[in-house]
Amino acid sequence: MELFWCRGYEATSLQSLLTTMDISKSSFYLAFGSKHELFERCLMAFRERQVGRMTTALEQAPSGKAFLRTMLLSAARDASSDEPPKGCLIMNTATEFSGRDAVVADLVEQGTRQFADVFQAAIERAQADGEITSAKDAEILSRYVVSTMSGLKTMAKAGMPAEAIEQVAEVALGALG
Repeated sequence: MELFWCRGYEATSLQSLLTTMDISKSSFYLAFGSKHELFERCLMAFRERQVGRMTTALEQAPSGKAFLRTMLLSAARDASSDEPPKGCLIMNTATEFSGRDAVVADLVEQGTRQFADVFQAAIERAQADGEITSAKDAEILSRYVVSTMSGLKTMAKAGMPAEAIEQVAEVALGALG
């Protein structure tokens, strides 16, 4: 998953997968069928891991809006890390494949929908607590947060300073209402 996440599908060779996994070509094909099938499994594993982490973070957050702030500011943390920002595997894949693979497109759609579901739960919680106006549709706002997160992660990958990303994140929080 790390190789696909850092390099993308096309730039990840079978040989680099074999070397990283320390297995033979025959073992690889026996276990995974193909590079594409392994990639599909990696997308599903990434999605499950991220949704699980997000759900736990939301449950532990002092409020829905605090969770949203933490999530949006995570791109700024990525930008200030010693490691190069990787973005989001799901969103990176959406950009790389541009809908040319129906199976991958479906996995990307499932991932973005599940991310939006967690954000919607946070928004509804924030609306119930009066932190975000109930006059705005939580489902639409959740899609806005997904697209904003994607943009912020892309800004971090492009080398935008953390301070600039934080400023955009704060504007996005203000737009939630």
